[in-house]
This record gives sequence, structure tokens and C-alpha cells, in this order.
Amino acid sequence: MSDSLRDQLLKSGLVQKLRPEPRAKPLPPADRRQSRQQPPPKKPAPPAPSARRELNEHDLARAYALRAKQEKEERDRAQREAERVAREKKERTQNAADADVPRHFPHGSKIRRVYCTPAQLVRLNKGELAVVQVAGRYLLVEKDIALQAQAIQAEALVLLCDADAPAEDDVPPDLVW
Repeated sequence: MSDSLRDQLLKSGLVQKLRPEPRAKPLPPADRRQSRQQPPPKKPAPPAPSARRELNEHDLARAYALRAKQEKEERDRAQREAERVAREKKERTQNAADADVPRHFPHGSKIRRVYCTPAQLVRLNKGELAVVQVAGRYLLVEKDIALQAQAIQAEALVLLCDADAPAEDDVPPDLVW
């Protein structure tokens, strides 16, 4: 029973023997200088939790801004495309660069239109010009050319006004309202 309390605790397994850590051997004086000159590389400290949250919030905000920018560019591109298609469609129905007066006429079971200048509109209504359909487009041409197109294909001539013919809704000039 000469065992000390420490020895008894070690035998019973309640305490493990504490071993002192082996000490590093002192470096010779030349090695000490080298170790001072080259400090060990430091690992970057991880950002604090609040800083990580801020970074995530900034990344999320940047992602939302980028997404909004891409969606806006897509909408603008679609709008430009729609405007281009509308412009091309109008150019197909225009016979002159400055044609902006629409002239409506029946063709088939629908009312169609062709754009013309005010001078062309007057000539069209007098019968000097005619509307001809070529490859799905309606074109204003001279009366002679329209008659030649009709000789080749009867359906080509769409509108040729007769200035001398009375209109169906022609009101007699002696009628007083």
C-alpha cells in the first residue's frame, strides 16, 4: 500500500498518465537566424460569419442585377425584332418611300390595304393606276401594265377603278339634305 494516490488512480483507469510533450531541441545559432528570416507561411483567416453573410448578400444582389440586365436586354431585342418585322411588312405594302396614305380595297373575302402618296391616291381613284398582286404583295402599277398582267393571269389584277362609272352609293346631285 505504498502506492500513492496518483498510482492508484492510474491503475484503476480513471486517469491516464500525462506525458510531457517532448520539447524541441534548441536550434544552433545559425539555424535560429534562418528561421527568423523566413517566417512560416500564414493561412488567411476565414472571414467572420457576418462578413461571409455580407459577401453572400453582395453575390446574391449581383446575381439578381445580372439577371435583370439580361432579361431587359432580351426584352429590348424582342422589341427591336418586332419593330423590324412591322417595318418590313409596311415596306412590302408601300409603293414609295414617302407613301403613308392607306387605300383600302376588297380582295377575296377580306379588306386589304396598300399605302400610297396623296398624288398616287388621286391617280388610283381616277383609274390611271391599278393594284396588282404579285407573290403575295400588292403593287401600284400603271393601267397599261395592269392590263398586261391581267392578260397573263386574270387573278393578278386586284383593283382598277373606273372614273366614269357611278358608285353604288352615289347620291344624285339634285338631292338636298
